[in-house]
Amino acid sequence: MTMSIAHRQKLPRVTLSTQIAERLRDEILSGVFEPGAQLNEMQIALGFGVSRGPLREAMQRLVQEGLLRSEPNRGVFVPELSEEDLRDVFFLRATLETAAVRSILSRGNRKNVSRELTRIAERMHRAVSTEKWREGGELDFSFHRTLVDAAGSERLSRSYATAQAETRLCLHTLMGGYRNTKALADEHFLLAKLISDGGLEEILSALTDHLRDPSAALRKVRTGGDKAARSKLRSAKT
Repeated sequence: MTMSIAHRQKLPRVTLSTQIAERLRDEILSGVFEPGAQLNEMQIALGFGVSRGPLREAMQRLVQEGLLRSEPNRGVFVPELSEEDLRDVFFLRATLETAAVRSILSRGNRKNVSRELTRIAERMHRAVSTEKWREGGELDFSFHRTLVDAAGSERLSRSYATAQAETRLCLHTLMGGYRNTKALADEHFLLAKLISDGGLEEILSALTDHLRDPSAALRKVRTGGDKAARSKLRSAKT
């Protein structure tokens, strides 16, 4: 039987600028472009085999995400981030995730959200148990993005996407990767359980503890702290 046109599944439309943005995002987060480096439009366009129009559109998107910085009459640069930037990003994340938790509890879908978060925590546990640190780090980001998306606010999700992009850049630039330990999955299991049946203050307390100020860990890394501390910050290369 021939499927009617009306019932065909829509194909995703990926523009050239979107593809360029994805490539540039990966290269920035993997360290191809060092902090403070200026992006040369002509060289990048030639390297990608594209015109400068879609490249500029892609770069502007990354400026909005916080992964690039545009300076009038100078050009576009990879930001040089500080410890204060790291604290500020985590403050923003905590603010947005707190708003998401309040929304989830008011919407009455906390059981469904909890089940989805628990599934991600289970995958994270399997990953870190076998020392697949990169996969564990990606699942960590997925867990928190799922939590925020469950609030049902497009604008909240859009703001959080920017916060996560800046988190990746901060952690890569300042710490060499995402903190990742075998105990990290336990914190996510606890959050998932509390989303299901915990009180608001209990959930927010656990969330605050989970998103604790990373500055102390950063200082240990910079000063060559003890071996255990370095192990906790083993690179996930996000």
